[in-house]
Amino acid sequence: MIEFEGVGVLRAPMMIAAFEGWNDAADAATAAVEHLETVFSAHPVGAVDPDDYYDFQVNRPTVGIVEDDTRRISWPTTRISVARLPQSRRDLVLVRGLEPNMRWRGFCSELVEAVHALGVDLVATMGALLADTPHTRPVPVSGTASDPATASKLNLDPSRYEGPTGIVGVFQEACTSADVPAVSFWAAVPHYVAQPPCPKATLALLRRVEDLLDVAIPLDDLVERSRSWERQVDELAAGDSDVADYVRSLESREPEDALPEASGDAIAAEFERYLRRRADE
Repeated sequence: MIEFEGVGVLRAPMMIAAFEGWNDAADAATAAVEHLETVFSAHPVGAVDPDDYYDFQVNRPTVGIVEDDTRRISWPTTRISVARLPQSRRDLVLVRGLEPNMRWRGFCSELVEAVHALGVDLVATMGALLADTPHTRPVPVSGTASDPATASKLNLDPSRYEGPTGIVGVFQEACTSADVPAVSFWAAVPHYVAQPPCPKATLALLRRVEDLLDVAIPLDDLVERSRSWERQVDELAAGDSDVADYVRSLESREPEDALPEASGDAIAAEFERYLRRRADE
């Protein structure tokens, strides 16, 4: 069981979780949670005991030098932090770590216990996958809910996916079994530029979190890093005719004006984000 310290009183907390590994193409999802930790000054309150869930020959501990030149070992695990959101009725419980190597059901049971202990009323998991999508277009993000009632309330689709799953899918089902509403957002990363980081995918996930929270998230330099990433991939394509031809073939599959991002609802949502940012200036 996770032991918590320094939690304080949380206001209608929502949990946002992401895990490195199979669920995290180009590290886009864990980078989104790390961004939230930074911009909202989250402080750690607990961690999963790694001995039960991680193979240290696969995910090795690291040693570093801390204060007074003391050597300290950092163990791979999943850590939980909390952050107070300004201008919001909610606080955040942020979960970031590694997909476990073993005992997934026990791992998820511990996280569900944490959900109940911290009074979380909604869990949002984030993931990223490699897909046949061009880097020149907005990053597609699919949003699903674990049950029809949550899907209807948040205007999301019930999940229809069938096939292999990772810890994100197992945790979402564990939440549903515990009567905790859960949603999941997945960003599609162009598979031909799969190396991390992919700030454009991270930014797309944070946009969905903004919509869920109805709060403007400080983006710092993420927008410029996203543009810089796209320019670098443009240069890569310009120097390789095969890559350039492939990108054009992906673009031709769906005209730009037919994309969901070009719809009236998407434009209205983007305008609402703009207004929220202006209000926070």
